[in-house]
Amino acid sequence: MSGVGRGFLTRHKVQGQNPQGRDAHVAGIGDILMVTAAEFLGQWRLHRTIRDHLNGQHGTLEGQAVFTAIDAAHLTYEETGRLTLANGAQLEATRQYLWQFTPNTVVVTFDDGRPFHQFVPSGHAAGTDHPCGDDVYTVRYDFTEWPQWTAIWTVQGPRKDYVSTSTYRPC
Repeated sequence: MSGVGRGFLTRHKVQGQNPQGRDAHVAGIGDILMVTAAEFLGQWRLHRTIRDHLNGQHGTLEGQAVFTAIDAAHLTYEETGRLTLANGAQLEATRQYLWQFTPNTVVVTFDDGRPFHQFVPSGHAAGTDHPCGDDVYTVRYDFTEWPQWTAIWTVQGPRKDYVSTSTYRPC
């Protein structure tokens, strides 16, 4: 039997049952089911690999991401972690964003309100590109194994050429 899972169609014995143990709040647009703001709330384990093709500086980040509700449609995203470079150097890393859930997309801005990108939180989702000077940031999301999800950033330009793959799992 097809049930409604965490933002996409899944097969469960009981319709609406969510084997991952998180509440399943799903919004639909036609036949597209999306992960909602309520499903992102809380702490997530974060694992990121960075493959720098320009400088050969590869690294791995281990940390956490926390989504906190401002209201039903607005979340803050706060990330903290330790970045370990291939040469053994370690750095503390942090970043913050604001996520706004609209009926059809998630609009992500920097914590100061400047626009970053937007995406549809469902299945395999390509986000909008983000130009930064002459460099371009392109993102693809994958929600097909919810509640685990990934964001893959490809950054290219005269100053940057890297791929950053972030995997999120519930804590």
